[in-house]
Amino acid sequence: MKKTYKLQNLDCAHCAQKMEDAIQKIEGVKFAAVNFAAQKITLEASDDIFDKVLKKALKQVSKIEPDCTVLVGAKSKDKGLKTELIRVVISALLFVLAFIFDKNLFFVAYIIIGYDVLYSAVRSVFRGQVLDEKFLMSVASIGAFAIGEYAEAVAVMLFYQIGEYFQGVAVGKSRKSIASLMDIRPDYAVVLRDGRETEVSPEDVEVGEIIIVKPGERIPLDGVVTDGITSVDTSALTGESMPVSTAVGDRVYGGSINLNGVIFVKTESTYAESTVSKILDLVENSAEKKSVTENFITRFARYYTPCVVISALLLALLPPILFSLSWSIWIKRALVFLVVSCPCALVVSVPLSYFGGIGRASRDGILIKGANYLEALSGIDTLVLDKTGTITKGNFAVTEICADNEQLLLETAALAESCSSHPVAKSIVTAYGKEIDKSRVSVVTEIAGKGVRANVDGRICHVGSMSLMESAGVEVSSCNDTAVYVARDGKYLGYIIIKDEIKPDSAMALKEVKNLGVDKTVILTGDNTAVAQSVADAVCADEVYAKLLPQDKVEKVEELISQGRKVAFVGDGINDAPVLSRADVGIAMGALGSDAAIESADIVFMDDSLAKLPLAIKLSARTMRIVRQNIIFSLSVKAVILILGAFGIANMWTAVFGDVGVMVIAILNAMRAMIKKS
Repeated sequence: MKKTYKLQNLDCAHCAQKMEDAIQKIEGVKFAAVNFAAQKITLEASDDIFDKVLKKALKQVSKIEPDCTVLVGAKSKDKGLKTELIRVVISALLFVLAFIFDKNLFFVAYIIIGYDVLYSAVRSVFRGQVLDEKFLMSVASIGAFAIGEYAEAVAVMLFYQIGEYFQGVAVGKSRKSIASLMDIRPDYAVVLRDGRETEVSPEDVEVGEIIIVKPGERIPLDGVVTDGITSVDTSALTGESMPVSTAVGDRVYGGSINLNGVIFVKTESTYAESTVSKILDLVENSAEKKSVTENFITRFARYYTPCVVISALLLALLPPILFSLSWSIWIKRALVFLVVSCPCALVVSVPLSYFGGIGRASRDGILIKGANYLEALSGIDTLVLDKTGTITKGNFAVTEICADNEQLLLETAALAESCSSHPVAKSIVTAYGKEIDKSRVSVVTEIAGKGVRANVDGRICHVGSMSLMESAGVEVSSCNDTAVYVARDGKYLGYIIIKDEIKPDSAMALKEVKNLGVDKTVILTGDNTAVAQSVADAVCADEVYAKLLPQDKVEKVEELISQGRKVAFVGDGINDAPVLSRADVGIAMGALGSDAAIESADIVFMDDSLAKLPLAIKLSARTMRIVRQNIIFSLSVKAVILILGAFGIANMWTAVFGDVGVMVIAILNAMRAMIKKS
């Protein structure tokens, strides 16, 4: 059993990481992830012990962060920031007045601004969380009081709380921005029941019911239009801005918007199985799959704080003991170390950057299943593509029939291919143009990558590639175009020429991908060499391999990976599932309404435009730049302050900036990942 719960008042990213680590150690836990950006916890355990494991997990949450609670079916109400702002303003006024009138006002200001931090610090001690941020901030400020630095003691706590306030504002805006990027969840569905219109939750609509969607409303579930004509805006799903004309018999998808006409839709799935639900689940749960950088930051955070705290103790004790230097001076320098000892800027901003980038991509019709895939995409140097349906339209049409008896050839091929769902088979049936009498067809066997063998009117027929003819022992005359060869009872009847048009954006997309640093593009196809080469020339691909079976494609990808190349494979997500899973990054395109594509790939393009590819690579590279900027900026500032603090140049005011100031700047920088860059 795997369930996700909302976390209320999850304000500390470092605490979120501690919760995740602690819950993962609970006996019986198969998987646990705490998503700071989405304020969610995901827990997986066996059904028979799930409740017991959940209870232990809740204890860990309250132990690490008492203000944070797990909500089951309740609505979240995070603590407001207005009260915090009022408290900051009052304390700041008292802080200023203390300089003018009475130094005792420093104590009053300190209690008003820091009572919650002090209380939390005491609880941290009893919970064994000695090195959490609030405990360290309390030690630093109390230590400043102890050595007579009253103004600095209040300043540490005051500026810490100001930083916390701005962090809350920044994180809140970040979360709202991400939520708005994924604002495709329908609020209600109008169902026709007993001749009456009833407004219900989308989760309460059953398969086969008729829903009514009026102009301007979001379509709640996937289904087929049974009445009405309209235009549908699918941009929230596919990123495509052009509306789609929709009439009776057409499919519509949950999350898209009905623009101008009333339509009646017969639902084909429950809300949980709808396209919109799957998209939201993929994006919201993407934080479960962490990038290499995130894992590094997690490991770094575990050691950084203890190391800095130990350094602070050594700095406070060794110079006075060994060299009889001033205790107050070296304690003050040690307190600077304590203030900058929490790696919150990294722990908050890095996950937010990835989550923002993934949220932005979803708005453009690109589903990225995890930060690990977003990071991997930025490092690819080799792009491998399937030809049919990826570079070409996949809309096959019969253009020529070469046979002594064209009617016999076409009829035989159409009957044999009538049970196949392959686009080539459908084009032959369409060209035949007559009703198929399936009683004439039996014992149909599809041979992967080659064609079909079928019993038609009691005679064994082979319809497919040259290799199928060779395996059947049939001699044929070769054709340079995409040809389907036909034989009956071992006798060659002729061939059918099939044409497939190249998509208008394919060549430009591959050119742009090369400009982005991908130095090799490779086309893999089961088609013949001449056709494959002509497509490769048209889109300027570097290499092309033809006449490949599905297992041959996997071998080619493995060969490239063995050469040390970082490979992304782009295919249709159905026939190419083995190759998608073998590549470093598997990309399925044209996945709107396709369960197989959504399940099999690491990255999913919701429409069939190859133009999404350079867009995804740009977004990935931009997100990684923001992540690196935050890491370098945060570590550099902290390192400088630690060095300056050790030499007595940096004071605690500077240290507070190094902690909360840097964190706020890093969060604001992370929010740029959500903005679409033209």
